[in-house]
Amino acid sequence: MKNASVGCLKEIVLQSQSQKLRAAVFEQGELMDVFEEEGGSSRLIGNIYRGRVENVLPGMQAAFVDIGLDKNAFLYVGDAVPSRFEEDEKVDPTAHVRIEHILKPRQELLVQIIKEPVGTKGARISVNLTLPGRYVVLLPQVSYIGVSRKIQDNDERVRLRDLADQVKPEGMGVIIRTLAEGVDGEDIAEDIAQLVGIWLALQPKIPHVSMPGLVHKDVDLISRLVRDWIDRDVEKITVDQEEIAQVLRKALQEIEHPAAKHILVFTTEDLFVKFGVNDEIRKTLRPKVWLKSGGYLVIQQTEALSVIDVNTGKYVGQRSLEETVVHTNLEAAREIARQLRLRNLGGIIIIDFIDMTSKEDQQQVIEVLELACARDKTKSQVLGLTQLGLVEMTRKKVGQTLAVRYTSPCPTCDGSGRV
Repeated sequence: MKNASVGCLKEIVLQSQSQKLRAAVFEQGELMDVFEEEGGSSRLIGNIYRGRVENVLPGMQAAFVDIGLDKNAFLYVGDAVPSRFEEDEKVDPTAHVRIEHILKPRQELLVQIIKEPVGTKGARISVNLTLPGRYVVLLPQVSYIGVSRKIQDNDERVRLRDLADQVKPEGMGVIIRTLAEGVDGEDIAEDIAQLVGIWLALQPKIPHVSMPGLVHKDVDLISRLVRDWIDRDVEKITVDQEEIAQVLRKALQEIEHPAAKHILVFTTEDLFVKFGVNDEIRKTLRPKVWLKSGGYLVIQQTEALSVIDVNTGKYVGQRSLEETVVHTNLEAAREIARQLRLRNLGGIIIIDFIDMTSKEDQQQVIEVLELACARDKTKSQVLGLTQLGLVEMTRKKVGQTLAVRYTSPCPTCDGSGRV
């Protein structure tokens, strides 16, 4: 892959193709994330709908809800009752609740998509609505204040919590996002006020939306990049249209982001070719991933989980077998975190690192994996070693995988391969 800007901490590349807008995020010259939207907005997560309960399934403790999409949405009992929180922990309110006691067929619901439909599965929805801003997420139906765990300074957590308590409306809640760390109180208060305004403007419209029907659509890709991805580390943005550059400059100037002065425009080049994004996507769609040392990963995705195998490959090291194994595992740990983001793999992930006899070496590899995953905006958790010496971890499922977006099941082998 061609380096985007080796000295650049973080760079975003935006390319428009007919009706499609594509975005690539680079960190230290390495491709980390790819997004695209077609025909305005193909993304469904965050959209709010008026829906109607079609089936209640006591045996699954879930219901299917018609929200106007091709497939009925799936509503689990845990997402069908109002959330409760204690400190920064979400409490499971479903211990003594049964789905048939709270939902009936033909019942009307206001719901939000929390997971995209994948394959034969419909979207997953929740009655607990949220409106994300740049610095906070508004919880319009729950009186609660939470602070991102990634903000570790206790004084800062207290400052942000007190500020939110002063400005949030009675009966509503907010979760302070990581981007709010060190941000002026006025900006956070303005963010909360803007989200409250959106929620209040929705209220009179809801009864007039046909059912099933869309009540509120989440923002487009450019707005979402500004909201969710353009943090303090972003130093440069490259686009292929002057109109997109103008929209970005205005949005970044409003939040006083220095990248507003570092937006480059290349109108005559295919940016995904220039920055090697297309080549990297092709490599990522293969099961084998080569490491710089000569080792390699094999990544296989099943319906239940993803499995990653680490091998020394061509790397023979210099001093000892132990050093060769540790070096390969450490390199693999960093690349695994990158591949999980780039492929957008979620759910249960099992990693078979090369066997290490030293407990210190094992712990070092796990710590490097945890550190590399900490930069991922999608929540992940490394659970440690099993009795078989495998590393277990989880990553939240958000949207479709890279393979689903860029390939289709092979008709010849009935879906065991992809085209």
